[in-house]
Amino acid sequence: MRAATYDSYASDNSRLKVGDVPDPKVGPGQVLIEVRAAGVNPVDWKVMAGGLDGMMDAVFPVIPGWDVAGVVRALGPDTPEFAVGDEVMSYARKDVVGHGTFAQYVAVAADHVAHKPASLDWHQAGGLPLAGMTAQRVLDRLKVGKDDVLLIHAASGGVGGFAVQIGRDRGARVIGTASEKNHDYLRELGAEPVAYGDGLAERVRELAPGGVTAVADFVGGQLDTTLAVLAPGGRHVSVADNTVDEHGGAWIWVRPNGAKLADLARLADRGALRVEVAGTFPLEETGTAFDASRSGHTRGKLVITP
Repeated sequence: MRAATYDSYASDNSRLKVGDVPDPKVGPGQVLIEVRAAGVNPVDWKVMAGGLDGMMDAVFPVIPGWDVAGVVRALGPDTPEFAVGDEVMSYARKDVVGHGTFAQYVAVAADHVAHKPASLDWHQAGGLPLAGMTAQRVLDRLKVGKDDVLLIHAASGGVGGFAVQIGRDRGARVIGTASEKNHDYLRELGAEPVAYGDGLAERVRELAPGGVTAVADFVGGQLDTTLAVLAPGGRHVSVADNTVDEHGGAWIWVRPNGAKLADLARLADRGALRVEVAGTFPLEETGTAFDASRSGHTRGKLVITP
């Protein structure tokens, strides 16, 4: 099969190439997915740079990518949940960095897979799993509900946009930080936008004089602002700052979970969750997609289309 690979860590795209690699084996409890779309996430190029080497082993050459949407083409033993021909999606992170989703095929544990919602096209479904489930896990950890005022740092990003929609669906009032060019977009999603930068705490306090009851940080470097605007008894979670644990918050990682991904699929099918796709790229332009992700200015999801 064709796949994007790199044979050693690199902080740029110099080790990326596209070529033929062996087809994946399909073990017990796994499904083989023909990849139609695979979302790009910042973790993909951070892993390529060796950023998780202290946490996860890598088997080179590595195929990057942890998001996938596609069609089931084969089943391993004991996989009654799925049938050949099913349209599915998955957050396909594995315990070892190696066989990722920027390829024609990927084998994934069945309990990490969900059926693709009919309301999403392939590109949208391929961009949903990691970012959508990250937002979902953060809001679950925060126990966000209808009585909350939720502040989201980086609300117009891939994860933040999902968090706005999930928070609004749960009945919370949502305030989201973003550059002014993305304020109309946040209003469309149901958030009250506020510009980030100097004076952010004061601007949030103008919108919520009593403070916010929950904070979701998807960018890092926001702890001082978070603590300044958090109401007494408020909760805060970050996916980007592990020091929040020392200040009453929680640093989290999303886990592969097909059942939780199916919850997001149902949310999409009833019109409460949309996926904005910022751009699509063939395998040969994986490096270009990584550059766009590194820029930090992309609204919505970038997607590889093998």
